[in-house]
Amino acid sequence: MKMRIKKGDQVEVITGKEENKGKRGEVIRVFPKERRVVVQGVNLRTKHQRQVQAEGKTINPGIVKLEGPIDISNVMVVCKKCNKPTRVGVLREGEKVSRVCKKCGAKLD
Repeated sequence: MKMRIKKGDQVEVITGKEENKGKRGEVIRVFPKERRVVVQGVNLRTKHQRQVQAEGKTINPGIVKLEGPIDISNVMVVCKKCNKPTRVGVLREGEKVSRVCKKCGAKLD
């Protein structure tokens, strides 16, 4: 499935939980089949980590905060030029395809 949001994009949460709404962060992971993204610092989950010993490595126990995935429809890409959340357009120049900001026309790639 084609997605217009990629890993490394700066995005803003436009809807959802009150504590997440309006937050900006970088996309860490993208799940195209589920249409979900993981954004740094958004939708934090608490995981109680058990101590694990495998292959000479030891993972320390404790309470860890992890980012959970959110639906792709709840985020918008932030344009680097106009610094506003925007929709993403596609510009085709021969074989080359690039993403553009719908507000100012700047390239996002």
